Amino acid sequence: MALYEHVFLARQDISAQQVDALVEQYKGVIEANGGKVGRIENWGLKSLTYRINKNRKAHYALMDIDAPPAAVQEMERQMRISEDVLRYMTIAVEKHEEGPSAMMQKRDRDDRPRRDGDRPERSFGDRDRGPRPDRGDREDRPRRPREDRV
Repeated sequence: MALYEHVFLARQDISAQQVDALVEQYKGVIEANGGKVGRIENWGLKSLTYRINKNRKAHYALMDIDAPPAAVQEMERQMRISEDVLRYMTIAVEKHEEGPSAMMQKRDRDDRPRRDGDRPERSFGDRDRGPRPDRGDREDRPRRPREDRV
């Protein structure tokens, strides 16, 4: 059997319990067709980058699937029919990740650079360029009139 990671987006106006019911429904489809669902993560209600069917937010859910391709195709067919599912994506993987996904890992505020000067070596906003090279005496050069004033 093949390994898959499957993420789907559900409409913003359904409840978290209804999202859990959708996950259980699709888990049942996978198991009925000879597959297994491993890790299930509910990422919660998040803002979308752009509107999808007049929705500005969506409930995100991730499932790790170990199933034959026919089971995944049947689940995707049912998702296309469902009005509650906005988008879905299934990716074949070599092996499933251990532990929480990147979305569930809490980034510590200490991991990010601070604004008070404790920045990495190559910061572009306040770099020291050194002294400007000498441009020579500018007064001995002939001045051209600007084209818009001729």
